[in-house]
Amino acid sequence: MKHTSVFLFLFLLTIIALGQKFDQNHLDSLSEYYAKNSFPLLRELLSIPNDATYTSDIEKNVQWCENAFQTRNFTTTRIQTATVPLLLAERINKKAKKTVLIYLQIDGQPVDTSRWYQKSPYLPALKKQLPDGTWEEIDWENIKDYNDNWRVFARSASDAKGPVAMFLAALDAIANEQFEPNYNVKVIMDFEEELGSPRLPKAVDENIKLLKSDMLIIFDGPRHISNSPTLSFGARGIATITLTTYGPIVAQHSGHFGNYAPNPALRLSRLLASMKDDDGKVTIPEFYDGVSIDMETEKILKAVPDDENQIRDRLQLGSVDKVGRYYQESIQYPSLNIRGMQSGWINEKARTIVPGWARAEIDVRLVLESDPKKLIHLIKQHIIDKGYYVTDSIPTKAERMNHAKVATFSSEISYQSFRTNFDSEVGLWLRKATKRAYGKAPIMIRMSGGSIPISPFVTTLGIPAVTVPTVNRDNNQHSPNENIRLGNYREGIKTMIAILTEEL
Repeated sequence: MKHTSVFLFLFLLTIIALGQKFDQNHLDSLSEYYAKNSFPLLRELLSIPNDATYTSDIEKNVQWCENAFQTRNFTTTRIQTATVPLLLAERINKKAKKTVLIYLQIDGQPVDTSRWYQKSPYLPALKKQLPDGTWEEIDWENIKDYNDNWRVFARSASDAKGPVAMFLAALDAIANEQFEPNYNVKVIMDFEEELGSPRLPKAVDENIKLLKSDMLIIFDGPRHISNSPTLSFGARGIATITLTTYGPIVAQHSGHFGNYAPNPALRLSRLLASMKDDDGKVTIPEFYDGVSIDMETEKILKAVPDDENQIRDRLQLGSVDKVGRYYQESIQYPSLNIRGMQSGWINEKARTIVPGWARAEIDVRLVLESDPKKLIHLIKQHIIDKGYYVTDSIPTKAERMNHAKVATFSSEISYQSFRTNFDSEVGLWLRKATKRAYGKAPIMIRMSGGSIPISPFVTTLGIPAVTVPTVNRDNNQHSPNENIRLGNYREGIKTMIAILTEEL
């Protein structure tokens, strides 16, 4: 009995000491120091081209990550796929009873260098905002005395190399504090996320033992628009469709064949317009089946402190779609989005022709209540019901001649949605760490609108997952002039130190 009392006393002293050592003030000072200390690392990482379609560039990123984690006492394993590998980094604590798997994305969207206001998207630029709202590039030497509102502009600055640099800085911070988490840490790095992680499900299925963990944390995505600490407990999945309509076999002079050869761009426009009403709701029957917002869900959604007027003002929208009554409700439903269209030529290359074809790229955001295969089938059937002969390849001459309207339809389901309970072990643990870091509870999002390839881990490994977003929402991710706010970078490091030092 005496020994038990002594043990409990020493245990309580340890907990108290931990709370004092990594309290909010200490976390503030640590994150300030390690933000400044890691800016060269951030700049170096962002300077490596990372478009996943260029495998030689991705290999450079894989090697960089291997070195970064190995020098921090992680063992690394390449999980081979048909294209580029996934990379697993592990640090095992022999006394640990739990294992935390951390997901990091390394690749980035393609770039259009002509639309970036700097020499190259892969030459990170430090910028400050001028009174007129424009951004002025300043010398990197100034970062030693940075302002929270300055930003680093580069591809993947926010999505999602910034969080990678934050995590490495947080690891350095706890190492220099001589602290080791009381759980095993596994880090899985994805180099094809922007391609939809097509090889990920198979890789997870073939490496269940290697990836075995108790919970998953995703360091990705932007905070709530208020820029307050945020936890996201789910995300929509994604499927994509390529739809092509046809006119003459090759583009024809519009003077000679206008009013005679059907215009595929007009036909495609009408077809796409028929899929939604003026309120932005999908008109295809059964598309929203299975989704309902009960009173408990409504309470969760309404707890998010959104300012609808602020959202509209930031996006400069005079009206919004009415799939949901407000923003959070709108993203609880599957969506049908035209992400791009092409036909003929425009701008300085415009010419007076009837195009030979018109193409739309569509993405369908998925929710747990919807069957992805059913949604794809419903869209395809809608096209058939509009009088189209639908094929999955370029139509032959016979197909074109024998049918008044022809369309090519191809689709791919990348991954499904996921959702984790707020009061799950991982949820309660992360909420506790975040509250210690900021002195207040985080904003909790039931499901974010974007998609991340997490469902293979959740379904195959049978573990809950929570996203810890850190970057500024106005970061231009996927677009030219992507950036990360330096105040968010510093607070991201703070958040990650708090998680690494939270007992599990």
